[in-house]
Parts: sequence; structure tokens; C-alpha cells
Amino acid sequence: MRYAVVIETTGTGYSAYVPDLPGCVSVGGTREEINRNIREAIDLYLDELREQGAPIPLPTTDVTYVAA
Repeated sequence: MRYAVVIETTGTGYSAYVPDLPGCVSVGGTREEINRNIREAIDLYLDELREQGAPIPLPTTDVTYVAA
């Protein structure tokens, strides 16, 4: 499965969240770090759901860019 990830620039680096996985967030000082951290956060989030026997949310968020 492929989940959309929103990455935002902060005063100290980056933050990221996954709209289809409520509460799945991470931070990092660089783009490389945030990419690595959010991937790990997704893996941990899904592992926890599996351990609990909870359903895995299907990806439903679609992302696009609009020129202004």
C-alpha cells in the first residue's frame, strides 16, 4: 500500500503526517531524516494495528499540486 505523506517545513527542520493514519506523525532536521522517520513511523503504526488485531486503513488520500 502507498500512503500520502504531508511534509511541512518548520523553524527547526520538517514535520510530516499521514492523513489516512490518524496520529501517525514525525519530525526531522533534514529531508532525508524526515523521509526515514516517517517511513519508520508508518511501519510502527501498522505493526501496532496488526498486534491489536485492528483493521489496517486503506489509503484514500489523493494529492495534487495546483499552480497559482
